[in-house]
Amino acid sequence: MNRHVTFGSPYLLGFEHLERLLERTARTSGDGYPPYNIEALEDGGIRIAIAVAGFAQDELSVTEEDRQLVVRGKQAEPDGKTFLHRGIAARQFLRSFVLADGIEVSSAALANGLLKIDLVRKAIQPQVRTVEIKTGAQT
Repeated sequence: MNRHVTFGSPYLLGFEHLERLLERTARTSGDGYPPYNIEALEDGGIRIAIAVAGFAQDELSVTEEDRQLVVRGKQAEPDGKTFLHRGIAARQFLRSFVLADGIEVSSAALANGLLKIDLVRKAIQPQVRTVEIKTGAQT
C-alpha cells in the first residue's frame, strides 16, 4: 500500500520529519485559543506574544520538544467560588510552533497578561566533509 508523500522526490532524502511536522501543525492550527502575535525584532530575532490573562506563572510551561516550541497552560479550579457569570476563559490550552533549524528559545517573560517568548536565529555554519571511498563490496 502506497501513501501520498509530500516530499516524494528522490533528491529529498531524510525529509520525512518535515512531513510529520507539517501534519502535526495542520492538526493543531484550527484552535484560536489563546490568541497570539508573532513579530520580527530588529536584531533578527522573533518574539511570540501569547494572551494568557488570568494565568499565573506557575500555571504556564514553555518547552522545546522535537523541534517544536510547546506552550501549555492549566489554571487551578477556584476553591469555593460561586460565579454569577463566568465570561473569562479559564480552560487549559496547548499551543505549539514548529522551529526551523537554527532557531532557539532565548527567553520567556510574563507581564500584563502577555507571555512573551523570544527566539534567536543561530548562525548555521556550512559543513564540508570528505567521505572515504573503499574498494570492494564492503558495506
